Amino acid sequence: MAFAHLHVHTEYSLLDGSNKIKEYVKYVKELGMDSAAITDHGVMYGVIDFYKAAKEAGINPVIGCEVYVAPHSRFDRELTGGEDRYYHLVLLAENNVGYANLVKIVSKGFTEGYYYKPRVDMELLEEYHEGLIALSACLAGEVPRYIQKGLVDEAKKVALKYQGIFGKDNYFLELQDHGIPAQQTVNSVLLRMSKELDIPLVATNDVHYTYAQDAQPHDILLCLQTGKKLADEDRMRYDGGQYYVKSEEEMKGLFSYAWEAVENTQRIADRCHVEIEFGNYKVPRYEAPEGYDSWSYLNKLCQDGMKERYPEDDGMLQERLHYELDTIKSMGFVDYFLIVWDYINFCRENGIAVGPGRGSAAGSIVSYCLRITNIDPIKYSLLFERFLNPERVSMPDIDVDFCYERRQEVIDYVGRKYGGDKVVQIVTFGTMAAKGVIRDVGRVMDLPYAYVDRIAKMIPNEQNQGVPIDRALEMNPELKALYQEDEQVHNLIDMSRRLEGLPRHTSMHAAGVVICPEEADQFVPLSRGADGSITTQFPMTTIEELGLLKMDFLGLRTLTVIQDTVRLVEQSKGISIDIDKIDYDDKDVLASLGTGRTDGVFQLESGGMKSFMKELKPRSLEDVIAGISLYRPGPMDFIPKYIKGKNHPESVTYDCPQLEPILAPTYGCIVYQEQVMQIVRELGGYTMGRSDLVRRAMSKKKQYVMEQERKNFTYGNPEEGVPGCVAAGIDAKVADHIYDTMMDFAKYAFNKSHAACYAVVAYQTAYLKYYHPVEFMAALMTSVIDNPSKVAEYIMTSRSMGIQILPPDINVGENGFSVSDGQIRYALSAIKSVGRNVIDAIVAEREARGPYQSLGDFATRVTDRDMNKRIVEHFIKAGAMDSLGGTRKQLLSVYMQVMDGIQQDRKNNMAGQISLFDLADEEEKMDYRVSLPNVGEYSKEMKLAFEKEVLGIYISGHPLEEYREIWKKHITNTTADFMLDEDSGECRVEDNAKVTIGGMITEKKIKYTKNDKVMAFLQVEDLVGSVEVIVFPRDYERYGNAIMEDGKVFIKGRVSVEEDKDAKLICEQISTFEQMPKKLWIKFSTREAYEEQKEALFDILREAEGKDNVVIYVESPKAMNPLPANWNVSAQAPLIGRLEAAFGEENVKVV
Repeated sequence: MAFAHLHVHTEYSLLDGSNKIKEYVKYVKELGMDSAAITDHGVMYGVIDFYKAAKEAGINPVIGCEVYVAPHSRFDRELTGGEDRYYHLVLLAENNVGYANLVKIVSKGFTEGYYYKPRVDMELLEEYHEGLIALSACLAGEVPRYIQKGLVDEAKKVALKYQGIFGKDNYFLELQDHGIPAQQTVNSVLLRMSKELDIPLVATNDVHYTYAQDAQPHDILLCLQTGKKLADEDRMRYDGGQYYVKSEEEMKGLFSYAWEAVENTQRIADRCHVEIEFGNYKVPRYEAPEGYDSWSYLNKLCQDGMKERYPEDDGMLQERLHYELDTIKSMGFVDYFLIVWDYINFCRENGIAVGPGRGSAAGSIVSYCLRITNIDPIKYSLLFERFLNPERVSMPDIDVDFCYERRQEVIDYVGRKYGGDKVVQIVTFGTMAAKGVIRDVGRVMDLPYAYVDRIAKMIPNEQNQGVPIDRALEMNPELKALYQEDEQVHNLIDMSRRLEGLPRHTSMHAAGVVICPEEADQFVPLSRGADGSITTQFPMTTIEELGLLKMDFLGLRTLTVIQDTVRLVEQSKGISIDIDKIDYDDKDVLASLGTGRTDGVFQLESGGMKSFMKELKPRSLEDVIAGISLYRPGPMDFIPKYIKGKNHPESVTYDCPQLEPILAPTYGCIVYQEQVMQIVRELGGYTMGRSDLVRRAMSKKKQYVMEQERKNFTYGNPEEGVPGCVAAGIDAKVADHIYDTMMDFAKYAFNKSHAACYAVVAYQTAYLKYYHPVEFMAALMTSVIDNPSKVAEYIMTSRSMGIQILPPDINVGENGFSVSDGQIRYALSAIKSVGRNVIDAIVAEREARGPYQSLGDFATRVTDRDMNKRIVEHFIKAGAMDSLGGTRKQLLSVYMQVMDGIQQDRKNNMAGQISLFDLADEEEKMDYRVSLPNVGEYSKEMKLAFEKEVLGIYISGHPLEEYREIWKKHITNTTADFMLDEDSGECRVEDNAKVTIGGMITEKKIKYTKNDKVMAFLQVEDLVGSVEVIVFPRDYERYGNAIMEDGKVFIKGRVSVEEDKDAKLICEQISTFEQMPKKLWIKFSTREAYEEQKEALFDILREAEGKDNVVIYVESPKAMNPLPANWNVSAQAPLIGRLEAAFGEENVKVV
């Protein structure tokens, strides 16, 4: 072979390359080439994936990058514009020194030179040139640019400059031919320059996709990048269809006049050999205090913790501690544990909430003694080998939850401790999944939204994710039939398949942080996140493969809720709670979970989980742990068996006596991965390490390994030290049956350590909600303050618990939701346009000098602290100034006058002028105050509208409040069910489900279809939030009269769910509230009272004829009398008002 591709963009030239690495390597192999390069635009995102794929295929991987070179310094901004902002240059790593230098150059492009693109400069190239080979690049290279401008002498100078930097045999002039006229001009000049300057040539193809037939899907990808449609004339395109992986024959045909240039590609490739090391752990050293090394300090900390955690240990646990410590030492992870202990210790010392643990680390007694975890692994039978297996050396994985508001403080601490250049966050890639890519491609092809949406929704879901398109065609016969019969669908699917799985964008991993022993760019290339923070260019799995220390710093909102609740309880009740020392076997708390009223309880607040808790009725924390493990697709099938065993322990049977101690806590069901490990150890005689390998094989469905282990489990394997079940007196058929059961469940089994950690947090929230409901709900609402729909939902929950929601108040309110006289006071920071600094100033002034007496007093004391008229207006509209005297209407009438007056006084004071106000005594000053005009108060509707405007929700009431009962009666779902849940990333409603919602139309947008038919997009708001409703033309024609802004309607329809968005409702039927049959209940205390007032009642009813039933209810003796149909009324506001006036508001109810 005499050709290798050296200028290649893969899928990691985001939205510019559709050349998938695995396909590219496979195709290169098929073409008979032995080497291939990767040179993505300015990044090295894909080099490890490429390196591994190439090595596996027997291809020599040439690692490179097409960098952007700034015309002058990388630190300059906008010295030149447009195309001359940067030039392209291809760099290839010849050896490991070159690879290390390439990583440095690419990293500094982001960390120092980022301006539109990650730019490098001559200074960097000179400093890090060793081990690199440079090619002059495409038409956007500096040399070709000068040639295109006719400045050939400048082009020669630049070429010599690059040759001077990289060395005589390390710089090549690059020929390309994609049928572009400019390339012919450039190539002819480059041929002459090569001879004149003695700089060798190299021929490349600027690869952006794999196969020639990929030109069209790649064109669609470019439209996605630029936001254009295929039909648009003025858009970026790669004309000619020549940007694919060409064969040697094709390249020699193109460059028949320069075979040397073609063959130079192979010579360069033969020089390039980079060896990347995997699995060699690079854990930073922990600086132990004087007198200790890492090992002795870890032992000291563990012994101190042992005395505190297990004061009555008889020596058995010491033995387990030593075993764990020896394992940790032999695997080389002593410093790892000290690093984790150190930052958790920092949190405890600084009042930052830390979770009880997460994942398999809770199985370690070392973790427990170091307070890395807070769950006793002995009490809950958690296994160390599930965490660290001496028979399978891999980096431990300790994920830690922190208070989400202060998580960054922990990352900053680690940065200070180990050096900011050694601690960086980790990149993630958003990819084009099946449903999303179909929608994207459909949009670019300008196909109707509803048509594309229908195709996208034919992709089935598995484990809450759409399956790949090829699998969807196998699973869904309707989709397959459309694909085969409809040409448009066929084309849409084919284009989508080619783009499916491509990385679309980068973002920062929500929790991942890498801590390096030296500067991070000595190990990984660096990039820059959208917020400017430095991230790795490799994702988390690659970081782990390279042996770097990866930590998960997770922000858990619930920890903040717990911490805030504890603080509020201490403030309002004077009770100090140590949340780690509460009674975890409180029967009242467990019984509260069994009621299913678990709004706000961690992990237990979904509709399905509420129903499950009602059924489960937990009696211990073990039940909660099992509940969290079972309520998932797969294990759900075992729920009836678990509940039956719990309620009827006598019905539980075991295949052999040895199973009882292992499965008794879960009533004979295998629920946890740890139980699989215990069964193979206790029955088959496996070591704990080997039992973990079996557990992994089962969960990963490794069929060959599982069948091999079946024989070992049943009959033993003396050569490998496995006795087997038969040797333990267990019948072979019974052993086989047990193994089958394990295989069935192991693929679903949950990590008990993880479930136990979650169950502890769930119990803590349930405990606080049960004993301190007001404080808990206040803290819960503060945690979702930026999500008005969620706040509205929790307000409804609070009211159903008998907790009143008070409006915000500048005289008693706080930044977050607070507790005031046993009720919840709305948060000041929830008022729009009011920053935290303003609220802090208001509260500080109030605490220093007492409550504000009037609008003038408030404005005088706070105006110069970022206060402005808009903020005061919003305070008044929100009701936060109700305590200052006067109505909201009065305050809004004068606030501008008051603030202008105070501002003028300040100006006068600064100018040294004295006003009459200054000369007056206190009594006279009262007369100078702006008096409030006698304008009354706004209507209830107007006050509610103002609250909605500045708070996003209603507080003092709701326009639908009077319809609450009828609303609840006729709906199947609230708008909250359509909201995307932050934690699960899903909506509670399912796609295509038939539902009914009710509410008020707050917005109506009319749109005309291509056939000039009218359709509408509505925002419908109920008592907890709002949802978008789409009304197609057919239904608009039918129900158009009911679709009025502020109209109160019930809408039946079909749910439409898209990935990562709130769900919508497709309307199928609309009824107004008035059209729904209602029942009017009128209550009397006794029969005598009814008889006495009967005539007056009937007189009122006669005047309101309608179709709503009337029911008379007598309290003593209890009696109910539905009136006949001829007494039906119109149960509207006028009638209700008259009845309430006559018989009392509490005695009249409409449902």
